[in-house]
Amino acid sequence: MKKKIDKKIRSIDEKVDRWRIKFKDDNALKVKEDVFDEYALKTLYTLSKREILQAMGGIISRGKEANVFLADGKENEIAVKIYRITTSSFNSMEEYIIGDPRFKNIRHTKREIVFAWTRKEYRNLKRAYEAGVRVPYPIIAERNILVMEFLGKDGISYPLLKYTEIDQKQAEDIFSRLIEYMHKLYQEANLIHADLSEYNIMIDTDNMSPIIIDMGQATTPEHPRAKEFLIRDIENILKFFRRYGIDTDPDDLYTSIVNDRSENKNSTGEIK
Repeated sequence: MKKKIDKKIRSIDEKVDRWRIKFKDDNALKVKEDVFDEYALKTLYTLSKREILQAMGGIISRGKEANVFLADGKENEIAVKIYRITTSSFNSMEEYIIGDPRFKNIRHTKREIVFAWTRKEYRNLKRAYEAGVRVPYPIIAERNILVMEFLGKDGISYPLLKYTEIDQKQAEDIFSRLIEYMHKLYQEANLIHADLSEYNIMIDTDNMSPIIIDMGQATTPEHPRAKEFLIRDIENILKFFRRYGIDTDPDDLYTSIVNDRSENKNSTGEIK
C-alpha cells in the first residue's frame, strides 16, 4: 500500500514540475495525494497561465468534499477551494442538485456532479454577494476548483462562529445580521443556504460581523425541499443563539423571511 501511495506522489511531483505549478511551502503538498489529481493539476496550470494564481500556499480548511488553500493571486492573497472528485460524497451533492432547476440537464456521473457543484457554489456566492450578503467574493470557477476572496488577516483566515468568543451584545448584533442575510438571500438572491450553522459562518474579528460561507448546497426556493431546508437553517441558528438568551419564535422568523417575496417580483414573476 505504501509503495502505491509513494508511486502516486512521485507521479504528481512530475506533473507539478512539468506544469510549473508553484508551491510556497510544503504544507500544501502534504495532502497532494488526496487532492491534486489530474483534473486539479491541469486546472491549476490553466489558472496560473491566466495569471489568476501565482503560487499555492498552505491549507486553510479540510472538508468532506473539498480542501481550501491559501494562495497568492496577482495582487492579493486568495482562497482556492479544490473539490475532490474521487472521494467526494456523490449522494449528498446530488441531493441538492436534483430539484434545482438551474442544473436539470447535468449528467449524473461523479465528475460532472462535482464540476456542476463547483459552478453552483460560484453562482450562489455571486448572487449572494450582489444581494448585499457578506460572503467570500467569487473570482472564478474552473472544473473542480473555485477561486475566492481570502477572508482573514496575515494569512490566517477569520475564525468560525463556533470557535469565536462573543459577549451578549455581540451575539445579539450577529444574530440580527444573520437574519437580515437570510432575508436577503431569500428575497433578493432567490436562495436558501440549506446548511447554515455556526460551522458555516465566519466572524470578521475587526468588527465582529458574520460572513456566510460554504454555499455549494444553497438552492432556490423552487427546490421541492426548499421549505424543509429553510426551516432547518432557522432551527440551527436559533439553537446556537439560545445560549445567549435569544429565543425568537421560529415560525415568526420563517414568516419574516418569506412573506414579502411577492413584492420583489416584476410583472413576469421573476426575481428582480
